Amino acid sequence: LQRMSMQTSLREAIDNKEFIIHYQSQINASNNRLVGVEALVRWEHPTMGLLQPDEFIPLAEETGMIVEIDNWVMNTAMDQMSSWYKEGLNPGVLGLNISMKQLDKLNFLQQIETCITSHDFNSNWLELEITEGHMMKNHIEIINTLQKIADLGVNISIDDFGTGYSSLSLLKQLPINRLKIDKSFIEDLPDDEEDIAIVDSIIALARSLKLELIAEGIETKEQAEYLISKECTYVQGHYCYHPLPAEQLTALLTDETISS
Repeated sequence: LQRMSMQTSLREAIDNKEFIIHYQSQINASNNRLVGVEALVRWEHPTMGLLQPDEFIPLAEETGMIVEIDNWVMNTAMDQMSSWYKEGLNPGVLGLNISMKQLDKLNFLQQIETCITSHDFNSNWLELEITEGHMMKNHIEIINTLQKIADLGVNISIDDFGTGYSSLSLLKQLPINRLKIDKSFIEDLPDDEEDIAIVDSIIALARSLKLELIAEGIETKEQAEYLISKECTYVQGHYCYHPLPAEQLTALLTDETISS
């Protein structure tokens, strides 16, 4: 009954536009400059308050409603991003999490092209984040789709890297620009020897494949300093910035523009 009630509420949330986006800054830890933002959806539930993604995204994926939510996030975030640039601000690259159900849609490429045109958006401002585990399920079709997206000038990154058991031969075939080190390998740095070994290996792999790298889930100064020492300078996490609503990030971007 609880699940059925939640499913009904989720459908109403889509119809009533009860979602908002918080933007988490991605920074260059060596100089503390903002290089991008990741769009993170939140649900303003009428009775339960502000719900985090892990409280409703799994149900949305299971029911297929994730496609409509992803579409809304894409349109809203790209419109906001375009507005920031028109205001003379520099938010960097917009990171969007894309579900496999969204990627499997036959018209997904057309949707991206339509969004880019309708929001006066530069394709180089966009980075689609695909989880490593999802990429492994149907990689031949995914490679073809991602290549067409990359041909538009859109950046592509593998999210939660290190958790999905991808092969090196598959990595070589994918038209990706960046790997995101999963936060589960970051939380015990720099004290856990196994995590150090994994993170160092991912950094070396990215360097050998000429891929950019970003570490997520940075919570402490020690974690940031370790990554900087390994020349992994792009990071995101609560140590840097908490996810912020658009109006608060606008103030942050304005301060950065003034200080620069």
